[in-house]
Order: sequence, then C-alpha cells, then structure tokens
Amino acid sequence: MQPLILAALLALPQAPAPAPAPAPEASARPLSFYSGSFPFIWDRTLPMTVNLDGLKVTSIFFNKRKVEPGFFNLLKGAEFGTRAQLEVTNTGKYPKVPGFAVAVLDKDGNLLGVASGGTKLGTMKPGDTETFDLNFTQVKERLSKGDRFLLSIELRD
Repeated sequence: MQPLILAALLALPQAPAPAPAPAPEASARPLSFYSGSFPFIWDRTLPMTVNLDGLKVTSIFFNKRKVEPGFFNLLKGAEFGTRAQLEVTNTGKYPKVPGFAVAVLDKDGNLLGVASGGTKLGTMKPGDTETFDLNFTQVKERLSKGDRFLLSIELRD
C-alpha cells in the first residue's frame, strides 16, 4: 500500500519554490533629480532659472573652445573641444555634489550630441558659484544645428 501512496504523491503537480526577495539597493538615500527641456541656441549665453534643492543653474552656453587672438599667438584660433558650460550657485545651507547631463536634439528629435560632468573633487559649499564645462566627445559635429536641449541633474549632499 505504501508504494501506491508514494507513487500517487510523486504524480501530483509540485508548486514552484518561492522566488528570493530582491536585494535592497546600496544607496541609503535617494538622489534629488531634475530633468527639463529647453530651446537651444548655439554660441550664446542662455539664462536659466532651474532650482533643485538650493542648487541654482543660472545660465548655459554651448560653443567650441578656441584660443582668442592675442592670448598665445602661436595657438590663436585653435579649437579645444565642444562644450556646454553651466553656471551654478549653491544657495542652500549644506554642501552639494551635483552631476549634470545635457542632450541636444534637432527639430525632428534626432540626437545630435550628449555631454556630462559635475564636481570632480569635494563639494560645492553653501554660497559657492561654479562654472562646469560638460564636454561633448565623438558625436558633436551637428550641435550648432540643435533645436532643443535636455538638462538632467542628480544631486547629493
């Protein structure tokens, strides 16, 4: 009789073992985040009024870095990369560690280039104003034909 019961139990469908619970994320606190879309203009300072937890982006400027005439005549007119230059002020009470990403799109929504950057060492102290150069590399030749740009900011204290 026991072999019959054992055979009947083995023929019953088995329920799958429960899946293990996902591991918690390593970061104890979430990052502050901002993302927005803006009109693009090449080689002109664009005023901005972005404020993320006391970090204010006041302007952005897209251009190619060039040595101005009279600076080093040997290098005059030489280009040193393509950039988005952000002016940022920490108006908060605590130091901040910002990271930035910029994507430039044409009028049809095609991606023309992407740049990113942020603080390299240390933090932005309360009251500090800094200029961040975000470098476009590899895909950058059509940037001056941009129509819109996307700006994203991740912020840590």
